Amino acid sequence: MEELLKYSSRLYALDYFGLIVVVSLVECIIPRRRAGDTLRLRWAGNLGLAILDTFVVRIIFPILGIGIATLAAGRGWGLFNQINFPLWFELVVTIVILDLSFYTQHYVFHRVPILWRLHRTHHTDQDFDFTTGLRFHPAEAILTTAAGLVVIVVLGAAQVAVLLSQLITLSVSFFEHANLKLPTSVDRILRLFLITPDMHRIHHSELARESMSNFGSVLPVWDRLFRTYLAEPAAGHDGIRFGLPEFQGRKHLTIPWMLAQPFLPQANEQRINRVPVQVPDRAIVE
Repeated sequence: MEELLKYSSRLYALDYFGLIVVVSLVECIIPRRRAGDTLRLRWAGNLGLAILDTFVVRIIFPILGIGIATLAAGRGWGLFNQINFPLWFELVVTIVILDLSFYTQHYVFHRVPILWRLHRTHHTDQDFDFTTGLRFHPAEAILTTAAGLVVIVVLGAAQVAVLLSQLITLSVSFFEHANLKLPTSVDRILRLFLITPDMHRIHHSELARESMSNFGSVLPVWDRLFRTYLAEPAAGHDGIRFGLPEFQGRKHLTIPWMLAQPFLPQANEQRINRVPVQVPDRAIVE
């Protein structure tokens, strides 16, 4: 475990950039849908925004996940620094609780109007591939990072548990946003314990009811438990339309307009934020 922490920065960088290479290649080989004519524009905007997010977050937070876990351990903060549990137990609980916190944050960002305005940047992507998972407004990145650090401190999570959680969450985020076609049988099995591309793609539908489903980050259990799980889009995966109807122009794929997104009016903003969370029973399967 100490070796993992020793090379944590390298592991994270390898995971991040390795996944970009691997997932982009796999998307070319077995895509779920043909890439649109905005591919270059989308990739430039989404990747550029990801770089900006990283820069801003690093300025705001001198230490991040592993660093705050180290600080908490040194000062005895948090549950696991007060009570001795086996390391394996701390690992499991940390990964599960952090994932639950991501689900909760995501749900709240859809339900609270001012937070939805920030999160809209993620949902105004007009297609769906791995770069969509990098498209977040810097203000949202700051808030979600802060919330994650609070959870780590309250738990008193071990540094290695935080590292493993970060690596798993990052890997699944690239996977679940991938424009990837899995065999139906494989997808059906995987989504029992992991968010799959077909499952998360529904969340990016321009239909309000569908975008208010499948909030999970890594584990699908939260959507099933809180009845926000939707098995299939109404139009099928080949017919699903992405983004928000009010923001379909090419300009919304550029960084300046993505940064301006929270300040833009949306005619049906209240409709989107007041859609019932519970999806119809006929849409819930398995």
